[in-house]
Amino acid sequence: MTAMMDLIQELWTLKRDIVSDDFDKALYRLASEIPMKIYEYPTGTQCWTWTIPEKWTCDEAYLETLDGKRLIDYRDHPLHVVSYSLPFEGEVAREELFKHLHVHARLKNAVPYVFKIYDRDWGLCCSQTLRDRLEDERYRVVIRTRFEPGKLKLGEFVIEGEIKQSFVIVTHLCHPGMVNDDLSGVVVALDVAKKLKEGIKPYYTYRFLFLPETIGSVAYLSHHERQITEMIGGLFLEMLGNDSPHALQQSFYPESKPDKVFRTALTSLDDGAYVGPWRSVINNDERQFNAPGVRVPMLSLSRVETPDSNSRPYREYHSNLDTPSIVTQERLEQSRDLVLALLFAWENDLYVVNHFKGEVFCSGYGIWIDYQTNPEGHRRLFEIMERCDGERTISEIAQELGISYQSVRRVTDLLYERKLVSYSRYPASTAPRR
Repeated sequence: MTAMMDLIQELWTLKRDIVSDDFDKALYRLASEIPMKIYEYPTGTQCWTWTIPEKWTCDEAYLETLDGKRLIDYRDHPLHVVSYSLPFEGEVAREELFKHLHVHARLKNAVPYVFKIYDRDWGLCCSQTLRDRLEDERYRVVIRTRFEPGKLKLGEFVIEGEIKQSFVIVTHLCHPGMVNDDLSGVVVALDVAKKLKEGIKPYYTYRFLFLPETIGSVAYLSHHERQITEMIGGLFLEMLGNDSPHALQQSFYPESKPDKVFRTALTSLDDGAYVGPWRSVINNDERQFNAPGVRVPMLSLSRVETPDSNSRPYREYHSNLDTPSIVTQERLEQSRDLVLALLFAWENDLYVVNHFKGEVFCSGYGIWIDYQTNPEGHRRLFEIMERCDGERTISEIAQELGISYQSVRRVTDLLYERKLVSYSRYPASTAPRR
């Protein structure tokens, strides 16, 4: 099994524009790790209100002085050219050049990631430091790009569960010459898929999608509308290798089952993690799954700086500084294990059905907690037990009490061992009928 960082080192320099040879190369490399089904959508294909764009190739691009001094070169880094830039060749005045020469909003020495996939224009990118040094009156620009009919590609890997209802895990493979956004999410998703495949057959079906951002999700959903009714939740994985804390962004439906499970499970899995409401942490393909006409409650998990930071989502975001140096194997593994733990909670968020009536004689079952020596534990035991009525899942009990999924599970497992409760996939109220 290829280590996550090793796979990143293989793929990160590829020019992974959304419809391009290098995107395809990266996708087929992933497909050599797990058996994916590759879907293809030709240029011009209508995907709801969207249209699949052309394949885009940059053969050569540079900026130089009129005496031939090369200042910017696409060969040095793919971000030096606006993704989907129109071709352009000629001499331009400095004032005109600056209208097409993009710099990073925060980092003076970084080259930004700029794309104009549907809003076409020509453009180059450089650091603010370099642009500040451009004092000649005229410069020579060469951008040799090609737009051709092509096929947008995406990969799907499915782990069949006991039921057809599926949980969807999505990550995007595009963004040329960058790592944390989002090769980190890609390799974590890949490792999660491998681990799930190696384990026992899950209850739910798991659907992993590796695709180009936004248009990839729209293309898949618009051509798999029947499957949408079987999707009961999802998680988008992004930016999981840097040193920021884990951030769980809720779905459009914060009271959905996936939201309750992940929100209550997260606190015990990572003390430094935080939860943010819909569209408050980072916006990506989870938007397409939560959107009108789809409405699959998809959350997102990423490593994003806290809301009081002035460099969210992370310092090197959308720049040439997003390299393997800001990502570590250890953090990727931590994120992978966190995702697996969240999915374990999801798989096992069961209704707790009581086999007792009235208040349990705890001493007789060896579960008494002395209120004098451990008043908090005593109170929690009884608060959880009185909610074991076949009408609430573990996450719902946790949410009611404002405690973690794992705290409730420890108590209900203890009751299960004493045969005081059982678990059920479905509600099974034990209250007498009135």
